[in-house]
Amino acid sequence: MPLFIGMITTLLMLGATRVNADDTVTGMQAVSLPDIAGHDVLFLFIGAVMVFSMHAGFAFLELGTVRRKNQVNALQKIITDWGISTVIYFFIGYPVARGVSFMVGADTLYGQHGLQLITFFFYLTFAACIPAIISGGIAERAKFWPIILANAFLVGAIYPLFESLIWWRYAFNAAGNPIGLQKLFVNLCGGTFTDFAGSVVVHSFGGWLALPAIILLGPRLKRYTNGAPPISNIPFLVLGSWILCIGWFGFNVVSAAQFNGASGLVAVNSLMAMVGGLLASVLISKNDAGFTHNGALAGLIAVCAGSAVVHPIAAFVIGAIGGLIFYFMFTVETERFKIDDVLGVWPLHGIVGSWGGIAAGIFGSVELFGARENINFFAQVAGTFTAIIVALVAGFIIFGVIKLVFGLRMEPHDEMIGADRAIHNIEAYPEESI
Repeated sequence: MPLFIGMITTLLMLGATRVNADDTVTGMQAVSLPDIAGHDVLFLFIGAVMVFSMHAGFAFLELGTVRRKNQVNALQKIITDWGISTVIYFFIGYPVARGVSFMVGADTLYGQHGLQLITFFFYLTFAACIPAIISGGIAERAKFWPIILANAFLVGAIYPLFESLIWWRYAFNAAGNPIGLQKLFVNLCGGTFTDFAGSVVVHSFGGWLALPAIILLGPRLKRYTNGAPPISNIPFLVLGSWILCIGWFGFNVVSAAQFNGASGLVAVNSLMAMVGGLLASVLISKNDAGFTHNGALAGLIAVCAGSAVVHPIAAFVIGAIGGLIFYFMFTVETERFKIDDVLGVWPLHGIVGSWGGIAAGIFGSVELFGARENINFFAQVAGTFTAIIVALVAGFIIFGVIKLVFGLRMEPHDEMIGADRAIHNIEAYPEESI
């Protein structure tokens, strides 16, 4: 890992020697100049690989949380969703979001060092987070292919439309002026909705999409008669959290989308929020390992929206509050509401992601909190609740239709013996059965 980081640092330092001091970034809609396109490709490629590695983190986080009889299923869902998401987002999702088609010759795609292709790769890793988030909530009792089908529709249509309304072709025109929903926020709230790296667009949206699926599935067999099923492997859970934390710096920093837009502020804000989330979780959970490592993720989720704007001390507070929110809401969700959300994806991504969107409006103040620029609080609230409403409506419709047509839940016998044997015909540790 140190060697890998050193190689990347050297490449970026070499690339930086060709970037002019006058080069500026005007925002997500800026177009790279031809002379720095190669640097942007390298920058986005590194970010894409880092975020792609986060899907291993999702897999191990789920692998360590579910029971041994469902570990193969956890791994198989994540990788299959990734494959389906790649194909669907290439042909449908990315063209919907960006208005770009890849149905042209390879010589055209090679232009600007393949910048449009690597941009697709980077934002594919964001889109594929939606099925990965949902997977953790519905673990141990969901059918395989019906869920894959539902996730394909989410990645191909629902998520691209929403990201386009906030970030891309339906949000800003070629001149960078707000249109559509963003224009509505300006007219009603006095500013645009800001979400630099996806607290709301990715995490909140994914968490609130997962909630209908969790509710429609119902709790696992005997979940509320025998108590909480034991976590199968704390080291795997912790490994998943570490992989996610490391990859998250690509998620946040590379959301600048251009090499000359990279900022140490984003990196350190991500670090401070992560530390705030895990330390708050250590204290409130009385040193529980599961909450500690999920608390780090809560901090990172919370800071995504305002990571390019807020002060590092504010980022620490945002992350710490995110860790506390996860702890309390996971307890309320699973014990009081009796919602069997295996990995706690609704409180972790849905609620903490929503907090991140609103927190950017609270701490995005130059006068009060030393932010880099002012973010409109009312636009942040409006954008956050818009995401919640769209996700809930879409989630209940899509998963409701899938349940009606194909069914969502495994048969009781299959659930009892575990998805590994029932669906994949193998156990996670087959030599132990010999």
